[in-house]
Amino acid sequence: MKRWRHYVALILCMLTLLSLRTDATTSRALPAYGADISNITVSGLSSGAYMAGQFAVAYSSLVAGVAIIAGGPYYCAGHPGRAPFIPYLTNALSVCMNPQEAGTDPPDPVFLWNRTLDFARAGLIDDPGNLRHQAVYLYSGHSDHTVTTAVVDRAQNYYQFAGVARLHYRDDLDSGHGMITDSNADNACTVTAPPYFNNCGVPLAQEIMTFFYAGTRAPASQLSGHIVRFDQRPFTVGRSSMDDDGYAYVPAACTHQSCRVHVAFHGCRQGAQLIGDHFYARAGYNAVADSNNIIVLYPQVEPSSFYPYNPRGCWDFWGYSSLDPLLPDFYTRDGVQMRAVRAMLERLAAPRGSR
Repeated sequence: MKRWRHYVALILCMLTLLSLRTDATTSRALPAYGADISNITVSGLSSGAYMAGQFAVAYSSLVAGVAIIAGGPYYCAGHPGRAPFIPYLTNALSVCMNPQEAGTDPPDPVFLWNRTLDFARAGLIDDPGNLRHQAVYLYSGHSDHTVTTAVVDRAQNYYQFAGVARLHYRDDLDSGHGMITDSNADNACTVTAPPYFNNCGVPLAQEIMTFFYAGTRAPASQLSGHIVRFDQRPFTVGRSSMDDDGYAYVPAACTHQSCRVHVAFHGCRQGAQLIGDHFYARAGYNAVADSNNIIVLYPQVEPSSFYPYNPRGCWDFWGYSSLDPLLPDFYTRDGVQMRAVRAMLERLAAPRGSR
């Protein structure tokens, strides 16, 4: 009898712990804040830089600014060749990263700009003429051998072909491959190692946001808002390699007034499953967003060892999430990850209290 009571007590204890764990890890629906998404800004590192760049081209009518940190031009993995004989993955790992080491040429901005015009004529992306009005920030580090300066240079050339008026290219730091910060808790500036955050004495996120938004106020010394963990599954279809959970930083003012939105895309091996809150809480965006009434959306991709094959948890800039790998759509408005982020923005813009 005593043994039976002991087993019952043990089971009840385990159920209680399971209940507590479920409550602590369950995400809720992304709230509606009546946000202004008519002029959003986007930024990203590495694969996130490619995602930010392709989102800013495909949805150029919505995007006012884009920051590409250690990334190349739009549709980089689509060069060279023509469908269905384009080696997208091979290009992503060579042309779009370290072409010299791979024994190939950097991406050709003329070819890629002409393809952009072709995609627009086919109705796959917004009018590229919108790019002229975007603010474009580019960054490359001297010690970055993952995505080299030669690749970022071609992104600069691409935007010059687009006629961008506000273009800033920073390449004066001897940094490795990572998000640049002024935090002593991060890696030394020249290092390339997890979690891919480099202390170079420069708050790059603040610099980017200041470049985007005129009259930017200094970062808040104490945050007024909170981080929302939300369920990404309602925004995705198929096998997208997107995590179940996404995050957003919401300043207190944005709970009762309409705010602008910035989307920050993490790099490979930087999703919350791998590095916890390091990107969505400590990259440097939130303090600037707090004092300037900007919601920061942090969509998440997770590693996937099977189909789709995405073992490092990278954003899709070569087609792994497309149903047809020979005719991928990752670079268009119909790309599964692109549509998911667009739907998240629409949810943020919905009237408060709507479901």
